[in-house]
Amino acid sequence: MSTHIVIGAGRMGGAMLSGWTSGKKPIVAIKDLLVVDPRAGDGAKSVISKGASHVERLEYNVATAEFVLLAIKPQSFDAIGPEIALCLPPDCTVISIMAGITVERLQETFPGRAIVRAMPNTPASIGKGVTAFIAGKNLNASRKKHVTKLLGAVGTVIELDNEAMIDMVTAVSGSGPAYFFHMVEALTGAGQAIGLSEDQARQLATQTFIGAGALIAQTGQSATELRQAVTSPNGTTQAALDVLMTENGLPKVLREGVNAAYRRSQELGKDS
Repeated sequence: MSTHIVIGAGRMGGAMLSGWTSGKKPIVAIKDLLVVDPRAGDGAKSVISKGASHVERLEYNVATAEFVLLAIKPQSFDAIGPEIALCLPPDCTVISIMAGITVERLQETFPGRAIVRAMPNTPASIGKGVTAFIAGKNLNASRKKHVTKLLGAVGTVIELDNEAMIDMVTAVSGSGPAYFFHMVEALTGAGQAIGLSEDQARQLATQTFIGAGALIAQTGQSATELRQAVTSPNGTTQAALDVLMTENGLPKVLREGVNAAYRRSQELGKDS
């Protein structure tokens, strides 16, 4: 009896499946899962090997389906969305993590169903992500609570006030891991420039960011408080921050980058 269906079992879909079924008290029992993907990824294969149902394509009615996760590529939605809709019961909840596919389009394709549009980021693939979501008008409190558990299986969950904020989330946390990786690249390069080997600079830069992230997560202090704590007056850190925090320094560059990502996300939403 499949109450939960995952359509698209690549990296993100597989991460969701792993998160749902892990631990002593899994959110979803293996026997209640149906995985739909002709080329399931490693995470999904592991769940399938433990007994989850698996089909390459959804071609029959799944009357028991209560929650359906759409983790397919957005460009595939027009072709297969209507086929999926024919196989789903009228009272199921559809959760989409497809970028650029609006709630309105989802409601047109899945009329009458409760709709949730979510935006996870790539660290969700290892259970360390952050996912923002917006719920459609048909989602009741009980189902919203379960949706929050499902999305929370791969990290932190934030509910948004309106769908327009999805583009803002995309610019900050959706694209944000790339900003972080670029900063690691930049700090590695800076270390090499003053005489460290590439391997030394990479290890120092990578572990510094990992440790700093863990520090802010575990202490509960703000980034500003932690920055001030490590910055001695007229010391080495202050010398660096005097460069990074100038009028045209890091804060301005990041604002411009986030704004560019935000505008592009809006454009892609209109084009889809």
